[in-house]
Amino acid sequence: MQREFELTVRSTDVDMIGHVNHAKYLEYLEWARFVWLDEIGLTMEEFHRRQLLPVVVHVSIDYIKELKFNERIRIVSDLLRIGGKSCVIGQTVYNSAGELACKAEVTCVMIDARKRKAIELPPEIKKGLQSV
Repeated sequence: MQREFELTVRSTDVDMIGHVNHAKYLEYLEWARFVWLDEIGLTMEEFHRRQLLPVVVHVSIDYIKELKFNERIRIVSDLLRIGGKSCVIGQTVYNSAGELACKAEVTCVMIDARKRKAIELPPEIKKGLQSV
């Protein structure tokens, strides 16, 4: 099931060319993922309480159309695959005209915060990710 998140491009997000800097797209995607996790009860506080850390280990991103200052954009996130220790989240960014501006796949691994090693995704986290 998809999760949608909207934001407005800020002046600090654009580069000298006048469009959103490529690195800002990654921030937008992360922001959308954190809001998604919060909505299913997986807040930063909850991860810390459980001594777990979701870690991005791979990002594949395609930039298709530019985004500009003050533009209202929409980010759609969707769980593509879930494995034993990892999940892959597909994310797409749409400009104010509804055109695809960017698409990405983000692979995250769950690690034990104390041991700093990958662990199996806890069943309740798998269930939460799949319920969205």
